[in-house]
Amino acid sequence: MEYLIRHIEDYAKLSEYEKENMLLFVKKRHFEKNEIIFTEGKIANEIYFVTKGCVRLFYNVDGKDRTAFFYTDGQFICAGESYTYNVPARENYQAIEKTEIYVFDKANIKKLLEVSSKFELIARIATENELIVCQRIIASFVTKSAEERYIELLETNGELFQRVPQQYIASFLGVSPETLSRIKKRVLSKGNS
Repeated sequence: MEYLIRHIEDYAKLSEYEKENMLLFVKKRHFEKNEIIFTEGKIANEIYFVTKGCVRLFYNVDGKDRTAFFYTDGQFICAGESYTYNVPARENYQAIEKTEIYVFDKANIKKLLEVSSKFELIARIATENELIVCQRIIASFVTKSAEERYIELLETNGELFQRVPQQYIASFLGVSPETLSRIKKRVLSKGNS
């Protein structure tokens, strides 16, 4: 909980009373490796905050899952459209490794808002986080080749290559596992020249 509080306090300082209420209304949950956290078709009523682990956002496309993003420590997760408009979600979330998250459900967020308007930050931060994620994904696919996306991922979030199965990295980059292997070899050979 301390990690979550520190993250929120990057935006607004919380009083002891506000922190105590977070302890009452925000629940910690653990997920095992490969466990599904949330599935498409449901109405999202929760916002998540990752404190440990890695979560994969994926979509089912013609019977195959397509990885869209990876969330790691210190990131909020929210199926934004579903949460905001009460429509069935299109996305799925899966723990890629043992994962610990804090869960803010809508009913408890309302209770927290009765305590302090500062808790509006949680929904805003989560929504902004999702918007930034979406913009990065779109910009990456519109402006970069698969090899450029691979290099960018390596530079900005290289530890994912140790934490995430390669088929998910390939799916995230929009390539087959075989193409990912060829990209890795090319990038490695350029680095050694």
